Amino acid sequence: MPRMPKKLKKELAFFLNDRERRSYNELCRKCQHECKQSFRAVIIDCPRYLSKRTKRRTPTE
Repeated sequence: MPRMPKKLKKELAFFLNDRERRSYNELCRKCQHECKQSFRAVIIDCPRYLSKRTKRRTPTE
């Protein structure tokens, strides 16, 4: 692992799984945006995630 500050190491450790690989939440894996969350986090609301089951609003609503 390259040299990095303690704060960055702690942040990276939140994303590492048992095999020491970076892993993301199920919703974030296929997401194209940079706001990916760790597999340890519980996602309550993601402003950029749109489920296929939700009803889409029309511009007039």
